[in-house]
Amino acid sequence: MVLVDVAVFALSAGALWIGAKWVVEAAATLAARAGVSPLVIGLTVVAFGTSAPEFAVTIDAALAGESDVSVGNVVGSNLFNLGVVLGGIALVAPIRVDEPLVRRDAVAMGVATALALVVLANLWVSRLEGALLSAVLLVYLTGLALDARRSASDRTEGSASTAADALVGPTRPQADRVRELLALAVGLGLVVGGGHLLVATASDLARAAGVSPWVVGVTVVAFGTSLPEVATSVAAVRTGAVAIAAGNVVGSNVFNLLGVLGITAVVQPLAADSAALAGLVVLGGLTAITTVTLASGRRLNRLEGALLAGVVLGYWVVTVGGA
Repeated sequence: MVLVDVAVFALSAGALWIGAKWVVEAAATLAARAGVSPLVIGLTVVAFGTSAPEFAVTIDAALAGESDVSVGNVVGSNLFNLGVVLGGIALVAPIRVDEPLVRRDAVAMGVATALALVVLANLWVSRLEGALLSAVLLVYLTGLALDARRSASDRTEGSASTAADALVGPTRPQADRVRELLALAVGLGLVVGGGHLLVATASDLARAAGVSPWVVGVTVVAFGTSLPEVATSVAAVRTGAVAIAAGNVVGSNVFNLLGVLGITAVVQPLAADSAALAGLVVLGGLTAITTVTLASGRRLNRLEGALLAGVVLGYWVVTVGGA
């Protein structure tokens, strides 16, 4: 039975990866055709699209009564994004963010993390608190759209086009719109279905291993739902768009904390395991380091990348070892 669960878990993680990829590519193409700025596409459609698995898994787990998996997935995914994805990128190529909007997003990530820490301090997220987080996300998105419109200089637009091509490939004006809509629908279906199976098998594996759902959520489930961020960031780094790879991570973390956690709590209030406090402290520390580094325009160097990765790996070792 355990082997079956492991196989289903792997298949559902693969469905999440493929589904998120199709969602991102189709949504970015449709948005570009609608006249949306490439920079906005790169930092919102792409970044938030890669968070679709987190949303599907988090809300499915909450409705199934596995709120520890829900909160653990959000916290664990953000830790994975900062430590493994962003830290790994810095190890390959030191990151320096020149785009003003990306620096602004780093500050937004810091604010979003601080809000989440305050909300989860009592290990409970109410509907009112979820609505507050969702409202802050709406304000952030509105500000992003307005700033992008004001910042449409030649230099910014040139950088943005490169970023969009790196992440989703060049848009094709003559592409079949029906094909993109179909890819979007199938991708969403894979994300939702894969997320449901991921939660079910993760819960079974937790019970079989005798560990808490929180541990599974903050480690294995978080890894599975963060695969799209890995794929997208690797693609960006391979084409030299390092700053946009960082922007993808930052945007995903903002959406996870404000959108995924907020909207899920509106649908179903969430309770967290007491072990969440340690994870939140680690997440807060790593976010502070990343926010200060990226928002100041200073490089995130290889040593700092190694520090981010080492802290997250160390946290996982301690968490699993103490389970």
